[in-house]
Amino acid sequence: MFIDIHVHTRSMPGASRGGKQPYATPTQLIERYDAIEVERAVILPGVSPECSLQPQSNEEVLAISRENDRFIPFCNVDPRAVANSPTADLGHVLRHYKEQGAKGLGEITANLPFLDPMVQNLFRHCQEVGFPVTFHIAPAVGGYYGLYDDPGLPQLELTLKRYPDLIFLGHSQPFWAEMAPLPTVGARDGYPDTPITTEGAIPRLMRRYPNLCGDLSANSGRNALARDMAYAAKFLTEFQDRLFFGTDICAPDTPTGLVDLLLELRGSGAISEAVFQKVARENAIRLLGL
Repeated sequence: MFIDIHVHTRSMPGASRGGKQPYATPTQLIERYDAIEVERAVILPGVSPECSLQPQSNEEVLAISRENDRFIPFCNVDPRAVANSPTADLGHVLRHYKEQGAKGLGEITANLPFLDPMVQNLFRHCQEVGFPVTFHIAPAVGGYYGLYDDPGLPQLELTLKRYPDLIFLGHSQPFWAEMAPLPTVGARDGYPDTPITTEGAIPRLMRRYPNLCGDLSANSGRNALARDMAYAAKFLTEFQDRLFFGTDICAPDTPTGLVDLLLELRGSGAISEAVFQKVARENAIRLLGL
């Protein structure tokens, strides 16, 4: 029923996080997927130190995907890789992983501004290679993981203009909080629960830039819809070709509330069966050439 555009898994979970297992193993992940009817999933390697106690190799993700065809590999390259330089030749690295079966790049979690020259260099190479990219936005530089943008996402907008042939999959609290104008700057790192009476940066940018897509994984994506279910139906219908189901399962017990929310919207007739199928799986099939 579903294809998950965003998940993390490790063969060896590593040191605990907050007293619990940080990552589900592939076997544990399959058990979760069987219960919620997820047929396939994109594994995103964690390579940046801001987000990973132990960076994960692209080779591990490729190996997991070769062992079980329910997994689809992305590769990941930190913008500072190779030479810590805005002129680093990242293209040959990306082409290598594309030849090995990677379908895209992400999740980008380096805590640098969108307009940092090294980040822009990575985007340029991804566009040339033909990889879609999944990014995480952080609310600040320092103390967080993810690319930084200012409220209103002006750096993302300039990036979308610069790379019109690069598909961007947006994700995280500061991204999805911009569904409506922010009541305070601090609200961008949380889960706003107010109805959407005035549209924010996300619907505006998605109308203006066809290369911006929405990764609905994690509580941030679910909350973007749940905060106003009537608006959610309109948003899902308008952007039905550019929204993607995801879970962002990390720990084995990560909640997957988006499943029930989408089923509720379909069951009530708020969204059509065609819209549901596109968001649930068909957009992923088209984007990834499955």
